[in-house]
Amino acid sequence: MIPEIRKKINAEYTDAKYQAFTHELDTTYKYPTDFRSAETPIFLTKDVKRQLIDACNDIVAQLQTEEFRKHASTAIPSGLSVPNETHHPEFLQIDFGICKDENGNFIPQLIELQGFPSLYGYQAFLNDTIRKHFSIPPTYGASFNGFVRETYEKLLYDVIVGKSDPKNVVLLEIEPEKQKTRIDFTIMEKMLGVRTVCLTKVKKHGKQLFYIENGKEIRIERVYNRVIFDELERKNVQSEFKFSDEVDVHWVGHPNWYFRISKHTLPFLKSKYVPECHFVSDLKEYPNDLQQYVLKPLYSFAGLGVDINVTKEKLDGLNDKSQYLLQRKVEYAELIETPDGFAKAEIRMMFIWPALRSAIEGGKEKPILVKNLVRLSKGAMMGVDFNKNKTWVGGTIAYHEAI
Repeated sequence: MIPEIRKKINAEYTDAKYQAFTHELDTTYKYPTDFRSAETPIFLTKDVKRQLIDACNDIVAQLQTEEFRKHASTAIPSGLSVPNETHHPEFLQIDFGICKDENGNFIPQLIELQGFPSLYGYQAFLNDTIRKHFSIPPTYGASFNGFVRETYEKLLYDVIVGKSDPKNVVLLEIEPEKQKTRIDFTIMEKMLGVRTVCLTKVKKHGKQLFYIENGKEIRIERVYNRVIFDELERKNVQSEFKFSDEVDVHWVGHPNWYFRISKHTLPFLKSKYVPECHFVSDLKEYPNDLQQYVLKPLYSFAGLGVDINVTKEKLDGLNDKSQYLLQRKVEYAELIETPDGFAKAEIRMMFIWPALRSAIEGGKEKPILVKNLVRLSKGAMMGVDFNKNKTWVGGTIAYHEAI
């Protein structure tokens, strides 16, 4: 989007430089990066950065209304509600495709959002590593609101660990050593001093939870939750502790927000940055131009079950239309010039939403925009399956003029 920077980055690129970059990503921590890293970061113009922030502010404002609370009250599937819900999630992420409007100008369009964390440790490490291997202009940064590595880590520590001893705080996952995001877990361990624990290893005594370390039971006071509910059900994971149990822990990222702020939210949001979206069950008749829509299961992760070739027959054949969304397609702009064609970009705006300091605040505090995550694609969708054997695609960061 900024031609002079793009030309310089492309001119300086070599395969050897990229291999050195990915080697550092893969060898610095216990685990390698199990997802493809793109050959380049991207650079946002001031206008696109402003629009992204405006779009986020618009969406966040809607998430803080009483009308949204009423809409979200129907989000949690039967039997999956978790006790002691917090007033809001500690983590919020909003994904935008970078598109073009009718005048040919770049504009962000909402793809999805989630009240659930992702790579909050890895993106900080990725920024440090990119800066070692690429010529990033000194006035450009990847963070927002003035955060640098030290202040960002402090905010993460305050939100996740709080006043507890880090040994009493766990990052909870299902078979964490097998997850594609496992590098992020080891980064968070080093950054915050917390332990990564598999759900199946958690012990429960009364309302208290414990994990085992060196043969000794250690009390769990706070849970940084990374468990995905659809994976939990898909794998039929058996554990001593159930999410529906009343337990004496503080959830950092309460599991209910996985559902409350999710695809379920999309039909509620209205903005020039939000494509038209409906529950299929709400449609009295289907749009005439179904080829311009995408069908999404209400609760799935990482693009599972998304259908970009929608037909009336497929919609009629759905077992439960209330569990599917029909969302107008957006056309990603051919944005990033690469040696073998243009790449398209999706940018995730990453927020941290500190807990209420007092009941008097009444939930009027706002989430803090801290970082971003970018996925580059040359396929029909952003997923790995659509980008096999392609180059200059994968995960990266968007830099913007910070001063």
